[in-house]
Amino acid sequence: MKPRNRAALLLPALLLPLLLTLTACGGASRANGAGSGGTRGGTDGKGSVTLDVGDQKGGSEAVLRAAGELKDLPYRIQWSTFTSGPPLLEAVNAGAVDVGGVGNTPPVFAAAANSKFKVIAATHGSSAGETVLVKKDSPLTRPAQLKGKSIAVAQGSSAHYQLVASLKKAGLTPQDVTLNYLQPADALAAFSRGRVDAWAVWDPYTSQALDQTDARILTTGEGVVNGLSFQVAAPAALDDPKKSAALKDYVERLRRAQDWVHRHPDAWAEAWAAETGLPRDVALAAVERTRGTAVTVALDRPAVASEQRIADTFAALRLIPGRVDFSSFVDTRFNGSLPPSSTAPRTYGPDSAPGAHSSRGSRPSHTSQGKAG
Repeated sequence: MKPRNRAALLLPALLLPLLLTLTACGGASRANGAGSGGTRGGTDGKGSVTLDVGDQKGGSEAVLRAAGELKDLPYRIQWSTFTSGPPLLEAVNAGAVDVGGVGNTPPVFAAAANSKFKVIAATHGSSAGETVLVKKDSPLTRPAQLKGKSIAVAQGSSAHYQLVASLKKAGLTPQDVTLNYLQPADALAAFSRGRVDAWAVWDPYTSQALDQTDARILTTGEGVVNGLSFQVAAPAALDDPKKSAALKDYVERLRRAQDWVHRHPDAWAEAWAAETGLPRDVALAAVERTRGTAVTVALDRPAVASEQRIADTFAALRLIPGRVDFSSFVDTRFNGSLPPSSTAPRTYGPDSAPGAHSSRGSRPSHTSQGKAG
């Protein structure tokens, strides 16, 4: 059987986990459910204070639970699930959600819309999972050859910016290619059936496509994007002393949970796979490539400047209306003694290639120097 036909047969099996695992990096898709745009979930903790937390499938709730960080909560967490960052930010703007996790690009679009939110915490991870994929039999071997080609990408997503930045590095502009604005499930269908020449996407989709379709990586976001992800909060929650204290505790629990993920990649891959329906090997590859590499960092001037460059890029392309002052959407009260945003992502050592699953029994490593974005 030809690889392309095999990919087409695999497509229905791939779509469900892909739909379930839409991440904070995603573009402007709508969440399931009504009201704030999210689906109401369960509640954890006890006490008189309740944080309404926006999440994605297999996101903060899953990692906090797997790491044991939802035990002994002195406040309540009411969970709501969204398909991606943009609708979560809409809910924060509406006051329906107090806090939630998003990628590096949705806050830029929300800021351009003058939404009510503040970025309160950041992580810096590897950008190896931010990729432009092509078929294994594609004649394309370098980004400069994308000129005149069609590329699937989710509009307003981190992959959108990664693609724009990668084209610029290759001496191209978005006008030199044909952009097909598609959410991941639709993009996968177009890519698998040969309707586009390339697909700009993020993990876990990268790991899944490499494992289950005849895809290969043309280029990654390493060296061209900042690798940042954020927690965003509603200003009203930050202005409430009790909720602000709960938010401080919440982001500290997320930091400890992220440390746990890096130390226990196999355990997190098992939990992530169970939560999302991803194959375990795909989950582990995504953990080793990106999810397990993130380190919590300060919201410092370089981080804000890096986001400002994203905003300026999209403004120049007229994808957002006018210039955005990203610094006005940042609240640094929870920085504490966190390391700078230039802190390098963690690794699993030189012998731990993504998908090789060599993290089993290996000693995690972490360097403290490097450049973010």
